[in-house]
Amino acid sequence: MDRRDFLKKSAVLTAAATVPGMAFAGERQHIQGNGTSQEGQHIHGNNTAGEASEGDGTERKLIDTPPMLQNYAATSMGIAFGVSSMANGYVEYSETPDFQDAVRIKCGGYRVTGMNKDVMQVRLTGLKPATRYYYRIGADRIQYNHGYSMHIIGNENDPQTYSFVTAGRKADSHFCVINDTHGANDAFAPVVEKLNGIKPSCVIWNGDVYDRCEDIAMQKAVFMNSPLSAGGVASSVPLLFCPGNHDSRGLANRHLENVWMFRQPEERLARDWDLGRNFAVRMGDVALIGLDTAEDKLDENPLFAGLFNSGAYREAQAQWLRDALKRKDIASAPFLVAFCHIPIFCSDPTENPGDVHPNDSDPSKYSTDFASWQRTCHDLWGPLLHKAGCNLVIAAHTHSYRYDEPAPDRCWAQMVGGGPNLSGGKSFPTVIEGKVVGRRLIVTAHNVADGTVAGEYAFRPR
Repeated sequence: MDRRDFLKKSAVLTAAATVPGMAFAGERQHIQGNGTSQEGQHIHGNNTAGEASEGDGTERKLIDTPPMLQNYAATSMGIAFGVSSMANGYVEYSETPDFQDAVRIKCGGYRVTGMNKDVMQVRLTGLKPATRYYYRIGADRIQYNHGYSMHIIGNENDPQTYSFVTAGRKADSHFCVINDTHGANDAFAPVVEKLNGIKPSCVIWNGDVYDRCEDIAMQKAVFMNSPLSAGGVASSVPLLFCPGNHDSRGLANRHLENVWMFRQPEERLARDWDLGRNFAVRMGDVALIGLDTAEDKLDENPLFAGLFNSGAYREAQAQWLRDALKRKDIASAPFLVAFCHIPIFCSDPTENPGDVHPNDSDPSKYSTDFASWQRTCHDLWGPLLHKAGCNLVIAAHTHSYRYDEPAPDRCWAQMVGGGPNLSGGKSFPTVIEGKVVGRRLIVTAHNVADGTVAGEYAFRPR
């Protein structure tokens, strides 16, 4: 089954629409012992309530998804989880599993808390690099009538303790890449099983989580209640995210930040304020660079009514990339790996390069009317990656695994992940694993459909 046939046949998730909300880093409260605190108070003791309050007449659990670790970084971590009704969430974290001297961070900013009825997003800042932290989540159920009538009517604490390790120069140089899950949970499940077996320090979700999301309920289902969360990976292994072309399709996905936070503001210049999806992260001996190839169709394509602005977005990322590659922590890393959804190189002259006018179609030259690779991104970003000595670009999109050798004018190799098809052929799902062993970066493409290795390559320090 090729990429287009799969997309035509994939089922559409249906769910009731709800109102999205946003939240940012909140105020800190100190906590001692296995307890929860009131505003600004130190507490001792034990208070974990697994069931939601029934004060609003319901018996639904308030916390309705596992926590998801977002935006792996050296000194910060994003933690998001779903709720079933109006609430304000919080995270308690500590360097010790007994939560002595733990700190509580509320969902929300300094003026108001992040009250909404769908997703709680909490940002932990001021963390130590390459350090393990223990955390747990909770939420207050809120009865909201209007701006002068709101009440906390219950509380729920997840009884489970989770942990994560931050990035940094001393972090373990071990990552995995997954891609093109498209909500195909039958193929996604063995991917998660493989991740649980490998136990990487970070997972890069390289785009096309689902075909499109029209409301927040669909977003929660495919991002936060996916097998990645249900299998426990997303609660303990920090994630990085490179959006695919499908991750901007649908009304809800135009506000992807409702389920997936932007990077920290201090991680980018004022010039790059809107580039909240790009990342440059040092993980041990490896520098990880995240880029967004955006749509696989031209902005001028009438299918999207002129409502996309991918061209200017790619150009802005070139400016960001030029500066990110010069950062001391990135430039000094022995290995450099970049990630993006659509491939930025292809040797096949019949594959559509994404800059075909008009309407993306020229049947006399190309086999598809959508981009199989992005020549524009290659021309904007490729020379910068070459100058920086990039070892490898890991891409996705085509639903077919392949490896492109480097060339004299392109020092970086390219590895393209597979697709969500367990029935045979080239579209098998992959987990791409990268790990520094001795003085080599070993990158292995695991075929999770049959348990074989599709390819394995070793890279010298740049």
